[in-house]
Amino acid sequence: MSFQKVSEYIKQFDSSLEPIQFEEKTNTVEEAAKALGVKGAQIAKSILFKTGACYGLFVTAGDIRMNQKVVKSLLGAGKPKLASPEEVYEITGFKVGGVCPFALNHEVPIYLDESMKRFDVVYTAAGTSHSALPITFEKLQQITKGTVINTQTVELVR
Repeated sequence: MSFQKVSEYIKQFDSSLEPIQFEEKTNTVEEAAKALGVKGAQIAKSILFKTGACYGLFVTAGDIRMNQKVVKSLLGAGKPKLASPEEVYEITGFKVGGVCPFALNHEVPIYLDESMKRFDVVYTAAGTSHSALPITFEKLQQITKGTVINTQTVELVR
């Protein structure tokens, strides 16, 4: 159902976008990179953080670690925490390992790390732990309406 939801959602933006399904699980950067035959850095991680009652979805290249100061500066007061698997499913409509950065259950701010710009194509999850969507950074930004950030320096990129 989640894969179908993503497939239908992206067609309204670009009919040439085609999600891929795999037999094996691809819910970690390493598993997805191996299945696709690409570098782990090309796998776009979608991570839901919260501070207090505020949520934000951060999408980064597979080789980038989120800076907690960046999360706090963007989401506000309180100590940033990873959302629980239940919260991830409630907010996004996807289970951990298959979180797609669009077609979400609830509107939350989406932050796209500029680290993904170095690749012609990145691969987001497509709603399940055995799927991927090849997409350009520009198309990802267009579809998500995400704010481009630099997760290492706590700055918005204009």
